Amino acid sequence: MPTITTVVIGAGHAGLAMSKCLADRSIDHVVIERGEVANSWRTERWDSLRLLTPNWQSRLPGYGYEGDDPDGYRTMPETFAFIDRYASVISAPVQTNTKVISVRNTDAGYLVATDQGDWQCRTVVLATGACNIPNIPAVADAVPSKIAMLTPVQYRNPDQLDDGGVLVVGASATGTQLAEEIHRSGRPVTLAAGEHIRVPRVYRGRDILWWMDVAGVHDERYDEIEDIVRARKVPSFQLVGSPQRETLDFNALTDIGVNLIGRFAGIRDGKGQFSGSLCNQCAMSDLKMNRLLGAFDEWATENGLDDEVEAPHRLPPTEVATLPPLSMDLSDGGIRTILWATGYRPDYSWLEVPVFDRKGRVRHDGGVVVDHPGMYLMGMQFLRRRKSALIDGAGDDARDLSDHLVSYLGGQAVSADRPNAGK
Repeated sequence: MPTITTVVIGAGHAGLAMSKCLADRSIDHVVIERGEVANSWRTERWDSLRLLTPNWQSRLPGYGYEGDDPDGYRTMPETFAFIDRYASVISAPVQTNTKVISVRNTDAGYLVATDQGDWQCRTVVLATGACNIPNIPAVADAVPSKIAMLTPVQYRNPDQLDDGGVLVVGASATGTQLAEEIHRSGRPVTLAAGEHIRVPRVYRGRDILWWMDVAGVHDERYDEIEDIVRARKVPSFQLVGSPQRETLDFNALTDIGVNLIGRFAGIRDGKGQFSGSLCNQCAMSDLKMNRLLGAFDEWATENGLDDEVEAPHRLPPTEVATLPPLSMDLSDGGIRTILWATGYRPDYSWLEVPVFDRKGRVRHDGGVVVDHPGMYLMGMQFLRRRKSALIDGAGDDARDLSDHLVSYLGGQAVSADRPNAGK
């Protein structure tokens, strides 16, 4: 059985960023990947998807954007080519097409069992990401059998859908993008929306994520946030990475004919039941958006940028029906497909170490797994910083956690040399 200091599980951007940082610190390691490098980007995304972050923001340790369109948004083939190239540039020790069967504690650290053999390691990094399994609500069990159901992982383009109406459930970035694409295919679309975050794609002449970057919002740390559990659940911005840099919000969707309805709450007697809080949700989203834009305005003034960017402006309020429908007949054939754009959860079915809280989440302190020394987490929402789940956030997290990992290994060495040193 091979013995190595660190096993990194997952060869997406987060796992590769950690690999680069470990190599810089002379830590011997292997990166195990169930498919090819950037497997999720290759196999679990729809055809038209582009990154939500501008090209210049794809910054990884020792690597960044080198093209002539820094303000554009990568297609999926361009994205996994970028990550592929990164793995090659840093000479990452990736073992592809290797499925992890289990990870267990041992006296010497951890045993990582795979279908290509086992590894004994002192430390392990879980970098398989947050978007492995679609979160499908329990109400799906009551959907009439004649209605087709699928998730964004299964969806590729409108051609795979039956003719007829489509109900898209969930109104963050994924839901709004798919509602627009499917509606433009000629199918009537209803979008069921709960909590969401509306923002302009471009504000004062700069990408909204440029503002998040320069104003330091993306760098806010997990230990500076009053309610980090809540912060980690915040929906993604309603954004689309279109060449036209368009804003895709509810107003844009209703302008092309998408029907808005409240949060999908249940099914009774073949009728979908929907929350009546859509107006309140939209008003709250507008309020939060304008507070954020106000913070950017203050930052621009304080840092002398008012003359370098356009003047402040605000989007028109979200327009929705005062009394949106509270029910929809799902048995009359009007809706042929439901697309559950209701988020994801990680898959740790192979992790046989008791690290989970009562909701099945890995207990960690900024990526350092609690009560299991030598185990680390990468690529999760607001892991250490608000940008942690972005390609741009992996580098800083990897630097921090690889420093912690080196310190842990050094502590092990001291304890081995001086058994009473830690007592």
